[in-house]
Amino acid sequence: MIGLLRSEWIKLRSIRSTMWTMAGLVVVMISFAYLNSAIASRQAERLQAGEVTQMALGAAPFASLIVASLGVLAISSEYRTGMIRTTLLAVPRRGRMLAAKATTFAAFTLVVNLLSCLAAFLVGQAVLGSRGASLEEPGVLRMVAGCALYLTGAGLFGLALGTLVRHTAGGVVAVIVTLFVLPQLVGMLPNGAGARLMPYVTSVAGMRIMSSAPGVLTPWAGFGVFCLWIAAAALAALVLLRGRDA
Repeated sequence: MIGLLRSEWIKLRSIRSTMWTMAGLVVVMISFAYLNSAIASRQAERLQAGEVTQMALGAAPFASLIVASLGVLAISSEYRTGMIRTTLLAVPRRGRMLAAKATTFAAFTLVVNLLSCLAAFLVGQAVLGSRGASLEEPGVLRMVAGCALYLTGAGLFGLALGTLVRHTAGGVVAVIVTLFVLPQLVGMLPNGAGARLMPYVTSVAGMRIMSSAPGVLTPWAGFGVFCLWIAAAALAALVLLRGRDA
């Protein structure tokens, strides 16, 4: 397994889009934190710690699309170049290959996401000055770390969808549909069904971990529901990966 992890790390960092995508993630997170906090600093009323933290992490929905797209690329690029045939020839046990790819991807993106979310939070509080929040205040550390966990989960979700679709454009479209379009469609269900189901839908459930407002699900319960979505997509990806030709 160590050799598998090493080979997957080499493949991940050798893709030029990896570093450019992660650089774009950092820029997006920090830029939104600065702009949102600058707008909040002009308001007369003092905001709560949870509110200013949410503002600093306001780029999370867009950042999740970036990380999820990178997850798609981590597997679809191998199908595009034909490298997947070499990979599966070297590792006939496809489940181990997918596990190694997911582990390497999750470890790398979690580190980058943690640094990006922390930097966004610090930039936002620097703009707010004395009106900002600190990591010691209740719920703030959970929201910052939770943002990194959500973005990492979105990346793994993209990796699973990329394995299912085996095409970059198709995988990215699948990510957009499941993370952004599906919540809108569920919200349009009649007779109150949308309101009842909305807390359990992909990104809505996942982003509960970054919220300080009361809701149907607690922050960690919402993230747990999001993890179930990821697990379901990963299981479907594993079944299809084992059952079809490269």
